[in-house]
Amino acid sequence: MKLRWYLAQRWLGILFFFLAGGVFALCFLLYRLPLAAVAYPFAICAVLGACLLAADCLRQRRRYREIAALREQWAELLRRLPEPESVEGAAYRELLESLVYSQRAMAEAANARYADALDYFTVWAHQVKTPIAAMQLRLQGEDSELSRSLAPDLNRIEQYVEMVMTFLRLNSPDSDYVIREYELDPILRRSLRRFSSEFILRRLSLDYEPTDMRVVTDEKWLSFVVEQLLSNALKYTPKGTITVRARGNRLTIADTGMGIAPEDLPRIFERGYTGSLGRLDHHASGLGLYLCRRVCENLGVKIAAESELGKGTTISLTWEAKKQ
Repeated sequence: MKLRWYLAQRWLGILFFFLAGGVFALCFLLYRLPLAAVAYPFAICAVLGACLLAADCLRQRRRYREIAALREQWAELLRRLPEPESVEGAAYRELLESLVYSQRAMAEAANARYADALDYFTVWAHQVKTPIAAMQLRLQGEDSELSRSLAPDLNRIEQYVEMVMTFLRLNSPDSDYVIREYELDPILRRSLRRFSSEFILRRLSLDYEPTDMRVVTDEKWLSFVVEQLLSNALKYTPKGTITVRARGNRLTIADTGMGIAPEDLPRIFERGYTGSLGRLDHHASGLGLYLCRRVCENLGVKIAAESELGKGTTISLTWEAKKQ
């Protein structure tokens, strides 16, 4: 609490004190009495008044700090607030109570809406996956140019459904993380197998060597990140090679595609940012790499990107080194 704020609240009392002293001095002048008889008591009262003001200011400052300390503790705010000492203070307390109850009601309503949306999209995702799985089985049963061209598109539809669910579950307290040590190669092979038809159809080369890495992670969420990075690499690589390598505690997924402009590179993990490539691809949402970054933060993995325009992009996932 600043001193000028306190004085602004007490200015009427201070003004009354000086006005009263002036009235006494004027009366003494009119009756031709010595002013010293009023000056000394006025000075003593002024000193005593200043001491009382200082004590009251310190008390108000302590109360202000108590209230400031409770700003982020809404659950205990009403219980721990100092008792009001005036009608105005009681009115402010009633106003604060109504605001706290209103904020609590709004938070509960927002949580309910979020839960309803999560339930709705969970049901929607399961319903959509049923015809997707049926179409995938039909396409596996026939070997034709049409089936080979439709398989990658169907795979991307399924991936977009998973992106919706990942976006909704990121902020949910019930996200089903199962953190333990996994072999990295089985996770990579399953993800690569999912895009095998697209590699063949687009005649892209895959350079993959077994990593022999063991990482502490969640298998399902890490698979989402790897598949999203492979999907981006395939999307922006018209020809060439996609390389999957591991060195030490670092996994890299590199392509020989379009690359990323230098001015876009620092922002590619931001939500909704598509950059210059996104302006060329009007279907880009700017969510894929944002979701990867958020998932990696939850998994304790550092994600980074290096790129050169026209030559390709390398995305790296780095785990903390194991303590010996």
